[in-house]
Amino acid sequence: MKESIENILNELEMQSSLEKSRKVDVMAENRMLAITKETGEMLNMILRLNNVKNMLEVGTSTGYSTIWCAEAISDNLGEIITIEQNPNKIKRAKENFQKSGLSDKISIKEGSAIKILEELNSQEKYQGFFNFVFIDADKENIIKYFDLIFPLVSINGIIVTDNMLYPEKYRPDMEKFSNYLKTNHRLRTITSPIGNGEEITIKIK
Repeated sequence: MKESIENILNELEMQSSLEKSRKVDVMAENRMLAITKETGEMLNMILRLNNVKNMLEVGTSTGYSTIWCAEAISDNLGEIITIEQNPNKIKRAKENFQKSGLSDKISIKEGSAIKILEELNSQEKYQGFFNFVFIDADKENIIKYFDLIFPLVSINGIIVTDNMLYPEKYRPDMEKFSNYLKTNHRLRTITSPIGNGEEITIKIK
């Protein structure tokens, strides 16, 4: 891993740890709410194993998960489209992407995830376009996000959803989501205890 990427990942891991321990005072809407390092390593490995080129991320935050993914995709000449609504987080993410040297691999779409996903769905080029999707956004709309994302995913494409097990306050929404996925005969899905709990879903024929 390049030193510039490793340095920014370490910096963001430290910031996330400070926020979780309440050792720094950050307004709720500006907290990183980042994935764990273990999850970042898992995402990076999946992307490499599947030679992923086209990735979609719903929920950029400050770019920690995006950087883990872009580091893997950069070797495959791939690109990431990532969606975020919070202007402060977008500003911080862009700064972090610049520090990592991966800005040219990442395209940020700013605004409502639902509206942006609807726009992508309206364009024929994005039907079955993404080999990999990572969902880490508000849990209240998680099923709606998935339904909008599913047509955009290629056959054998992978969708990973964060926070299946933690924080515990999200468990009712995430259990409902997991049960919903199991009713869809066009996918296979499992819940992994890695990090905060990851739903790993594969789109099949």
